[in-house]
Amino acid sequence: MPRLWPIHTILVVLLKGREQSRKDGRSSALKFDKMEHKITALRVQKRNPNRVNVYLDGSFAFGLSRIVAAWLRVGQTLSDEKIASLQAEETREAAYQAALRYLNFRPRSEAELRSKLEGKGFDASVIDATLHRLIEEGLVRDDRFARAWAESRSLSRPRSRRLIAFELRQKGISEENIQQAVADLEDSELAYQAGLRYARRLKNMDFATFQRRLAGFLQRRGFAYGTVVTTVRRIWDEMQATHDTMT
Repeated sequence: MPRLWPIHTILVVLLKGREQSRKDGRSSALKFDKMEHKITALRVQKRNPNRVNVYLDGSFAFGLSRIVAAWLRVGQTLSDEKIASLQAEETREAAYQAALRYLNFRPRSEAELRSKLEGKGFDASVIDATLHRLIEEGLVRDDRFARAWAESRSLSRPRSRRLIAFELRQKGISEENIQQAVADLEDSELAYQAGLRYARRLKNMDFATFQRRLAGFLQRRGFAYGTVVTTVRRIWDEMQATHDTMT
């Protein structure tokens, strides 16, 4: 007849077995974290020569930009921790290069760049690091952006100070930078420049039609009623004087 073990003995054995299994699992995980992998090949991608495929232990592992992969060599060993560090650096570099592409198209505010990078799916910490780097390099400065925007608007498509300030607020510019950017702008001159260009389309019209159409245009550009009335009369009088001189 087989020997029967007391129930408390069986429970002790089972508990010890489970505890040993947990220890073995932790030990295996620790060993895995400390594993090292050998770089067996570094190959430039055919479709994108600015990226490099990294092969570890004879198999493709991941791709990196050439900037991040510049220091890697065949035969070098990488720990799992170093691999994770490389991939984090790759993400930061990808965000930086994406920001540069946006800046190459036209100057951007910090808020605009943040929105663009968020749309690309980058984490907030990566975006913060990217913006900090761009600011340190002098590539992004909201005060400079605000001044350039105000100057461009006043020269190419004149509009009121109020409307220019509104546009800058939409781009996330601080109130301090906005006020500095529009400080030297005069609505009377901006309205005159805007109206003068538009009035070229209104030649040979009677005053009522001229006034209605030019006033509507200037109001859409954000100018106050008093500025609009003064500007319409000024441009009308100048056009009439020029016509009289020519005739």
